[in-house]
Amino acid sequence: MTQIPNNKQAGYDLEERTFRFARKINEYVKKLPRTVANLETGKQLVRSAGSVGANYIEANESLSKKDFRMRIKISKKEAKESRYWLRLTEPLEENLSEQEDLIDEAIQFAKIFGAIAEKSK
Repeated sequence: MTQIPNNKQAGYDLEERTFRFARKINEYVKKLPRTVANLETGKQLVRSAGSVGANYIEANESLSKKDFRMRIKISKKEAKESRYWLRLTEPLEENLSEQEDLIDEAIQFAKIFGAIAEKSK
């Protein structure tokens, strides 16, 4: 299917960036205090963060423009969901800046995927 317009390399970079995001989330969750809330929230966070990139890869392999847009929209939704779960986590004081950085990255993904969806109409 169609890559990001005018820059095939950008597709690879975004795949790699979403992969790094999921890995950073996994590391972040490992550092959370082991409370009931963090355990449950962490599970949801790991799932949604991994889905951001997985759905982007699916979008790039789609067979139709409609399927591409749907997968991109799902990536956006998963990025927004990741932000939600990140905000619910209760990190140690020394991990607050990491939490903020990950929230910022999730917001950036939502904006990127929103722009891709708009341009693919």
